[in-house]
Amino acid sequence: MIPATAAANRDADAKAPGRVWDRNGPLERVTVNLTARAALALDVATGLTGDTRTDTINRALQIYAFLKQVTARGRTIYIGEAADSEVERFKIF
Repeated sequence: MIPATAAANRDADAKAPGRVWDRNGPLERVTVNLTARAALALDVATGLTGDTRTDTINRALQIYAFLKQVTARGRTIYIGEAADSEVERFKIF
């Protein structure tokens, strides 16, 4: 869920002249400087999924926002590497 202020800013920006749209709504071009570690992670993710770099970054940001929302509510996220493995607390640094 997007906070109300972010949603209002997004909606106002969507009406700006020259805004580009795709099937999901307005697009916003940003420039990102990736560390070597982040660039490698992006290459690994695109290699695993076959998605474009743009799609991978979009998906990663959505997942990051979701995880931050869950933890901001005081919830804890646990993961397990296999169905029969022990779960561990997931930490975002």
